[in-house]
Amino acid sequence: MMLSMRLPTSSAALRRNSRRCITSLPSWATLDPTSLGSATTPHSVTNLVNGQWTTPAKSLIIPNPMDKDAPPVCTVPDTQPEELTPFIESMNRIPKSGVHNPLKNVERYLQFGEISRRAGQALSDPTIAEFFIQTIQKTVPKSHAQAAGEVKVTADFLNNFGGDNVRFLARSFGVPGDHYGQFSNGHRWPYGPVAIIAPFNFPLEIPVLQLMGALFMGNKPVLKPAEKCALVMEQFLHLLHDCGMDRNDVDLLNCQGPVAESLI
Repeated sequence: MMLSMRLPTSSAALRRNSRRCITSLPSWATLDPTSLGSATTPHSVTNLVNGQWTTPAKSLIIPNPMDKDAPPVCTVPDTQPEELTPFIESMNRIPKSGVHNPLKNVERYLQFGEISRRAGQALSDPTIAEFFIQTIQKTVPKSHAQAAGEVKVTADFLNNFGGDNVRFLARSFGVPGDHYGQFSNGHRWPYGPVAIIAPFNFPLEIPVLQLMGALFMGNKPVLKPAEKCALVMEQFLHLLHDCGMDRNDVDLLNCQGPVAESLI
């Protein structure tokens, strides 16, 4: 005997899942995910450069992905080429030896181990996890389970690099030479200033893994997330700052593709 059932439409399922309760907002949060796409005044995403949150002259309106007639989810800075100077200057201040390396500012390896531990612990908290789950759902059409899986993978990654594991990641090596008294040592070295162009389909997992790897090794990243889901990484940076990361360690650039290409 064959049984059949009608599956709920994706939009109906997502709306039902998005009604899960957030008991309280994190102290560092600058938005309420339950109001995204319904509030008449949308959340305004901002840039971060030289430790300061800034808003360029122009912005993009990000529509509700599940209901075109609903209010916008947010507005995102539409940074123009003439507004890139602070980002270029920020990158130019970083030498090729990076912010830290095996011979310079080595205490930052342990600092980022602690930041990673705190961030992983935060994302493992059900309330904060739900905050990011619902924020992800408001920007990309994912089920609650799919968004929760993304948050869990990110939390596991951060937990894995807690404590000394950032320092161990930078482990050096030595090789004996081919004659007496000769040997060679190698160090894992940063690039210095780097750029991360993140996709839209995993608005938390992919950029976080790329961003933290760059930071662990002593690079200064400028992060350019996809416009449609930029608010996810904006909120994650607020979390990192709350976990102890200096605001000057990462720049957040919101712009369209040709402008990011110009910066690179």
